[in-house]
Amino acid sequence: MLKIPSPDFGANGKLPKHVRDALLRADIDPDRDSHFRLGWPKELHFKWMPRFVLMLTLYGLLELQQHYQFVQLQVWVQSLLYLLVGLFMIQAACQALLQATIAAASRINLSHYVTGTLGEIVATLPEIVVVGYLVVQSPLAAFVMVMMTIYNNTLVFSFYSYFLPKDKRGRFLMPKPITEAGNQILIAGGALGLICGIWMIVANVGNHGKSYIGPMDLLGLSLAMLTIFTVYIIKLVRDYAEEEGNIEEALKFTEKQKDDRNAEAYEYAISEDGRLIAVVTLCGIIGAFVGGHSVAVFAENALTQLGLSDIATAFLLAAFGGMSEYVILWSSHRKGEYGIALANAFGGITQVLFLLLPFTLLAIFFVQMFFMPEHLDFPLSFSVPVILLLTFLFPTFYTLSSLLAEDHTFGILDTTILTVIVLLLIVLLLTHT
Repeated sequence: MLKIPSPDFGANGKLPKHVRDALLRADIDPDRDSHFRLGWPKELHFKWMPRFVLMLTLYGLLELQQHYQFVQLQVWVQSLLYLLVGLFMIQAACQALLQATIAAASRINLSHYVTGTLGEIVATLPEIVVVGYLVVQSPLAAFVMVMMTIYNNTLVFSFYSYFLPKDKRGRFLMPKPITEAGNQILIAGGALGLICGIWMIVANVGNHGKSYIGPMDLLGLSLAMLTIFTVYIIKLVRDYAEEEGNIEEALKFTEKQKDDRNAEAYEYAISEDGRLIAVVTLCGIIGAFVGGHSVAVFAENALTQLGLSDIATAFLLAAFGGMSEYVILWSSHRKGEYGIALANAFGGITQVLFLLLPFTLLAIFFVQMFFMPEHLDFPLSFSVPVILLLTFLFPTFYTLSSLLAEDHTFGILDTTILTVIVLLLIVLLLTHT
C-alpha cells in the first residue's frame, strides 16, 4: 500500500519519487495531504481515565463540603477548587468523547475526513454545557467569555503558526481546508461582527429608541450563524472528499488500497466493542456535565461572594478555559503531528465563533423568554464591551485572513500585528467597563 505521510520538513516522511511525480502531474501538492491518524496511540488510550475518576471524586467531596461544611474553607479557596476540578474534568471529557466518536466511526467504516470533522464538533459538547450553566448565572458573563475565547484562540493560532517548522523558503504550507473554506468563514465572521457593531452604534448615536439586544435579535443572529456553519461543514467535507478522490485517481489505487488507506487513519482507534464505546461515551457526557456545573459554581461564587464583575469573571474563565485545548495542541506538536495541531488551533476559532457563540445566543434567548425573564442582565444592552467585542471581529479576522492568503506564511511581523490588535481590545475593555 502506498502511504502518503503528513508534511514533514525533516529527514522523515519522504515520499518515493514516483509517487511525488504522479501527484504533481495531477496538480496535487504532495506536501499538503490531509490524511492523518485519528486519536492517540494505544498506550495513551485511557490516560484520561485516572484524571476522570480523581476529578469525579473531588467533585463529590466538594459538593458534600458545600452542603455540610465539614471543614471551614474560605470562599475563594473553595471557588478555585471548583474551577480546577471543572477544567480538568472538561479536558478528560473531551478526550473520552473524541475516542468514542473515532471508535464508532471505525466500526461503521466512515471516511476519515468525515470522522475528523465530526470529532471536532463533538469535542465542543463540554464547552456547550459550561455555557448552558453559565447563562443561568450571568448571560453577560457567558457572552463575554465566549467572545474572549475566540480572541484567545486567534492569538494561539497566530503564535503556533509562527513556530511551525518552515521549508527552505521560510514557509509552512497549511492544509487547503484552512486556506480556502476556513479563509471564507473568517471573512463571514468578521463581516457579521462589523454589521452588528455598526447596528448598535447607529442605534445608540441616532437615538432610535433601541438600546438593547432583544430575544428575536438573538434568535435571528444565532440561526444565521448556524446556517453558515452548516454550509461550511458541508463544503469542508466535500473538499476533503475531492482531495482524497484526486489522490486515489492519481495513484491508481485499487479498492483494497483505498480500504487500507482509510483503515490506516483508524490505527489508533480503541476497541470496536459496542459496550466499551457506550461506556466511554457515558464517561464523556458525565464529565461534561460535572465539569460544566463546577465551572458554574465558581462563576456564581465569583459574582455573588467574591465581588468580581461579569467582565472580570468572563476574562478568568476565558483565560483558564482553553488550557486543556492548548495542552492537546502542544502534545500533538511534540509528536510531530503538525497537521492535527494546526487543525485544532484553527478549529478553536471557527467552532467557537459559529457553533459555541450561536448556542450561547440561543441559550440566552430561551432563558430570557421562558425561564428567567426577570434576570438583572436582561435585556443585554448595547454596552461598550458588547460593541467592542463584536466590532473587533472584523479587523482581527480581516488581518488573519489576509495573512493566511499571503503564501500561507506566519512570520514575526504577522504574529505581532495580531497580538497588538487583540491586546488593544483587552485594554479598551478593561479601561471602559
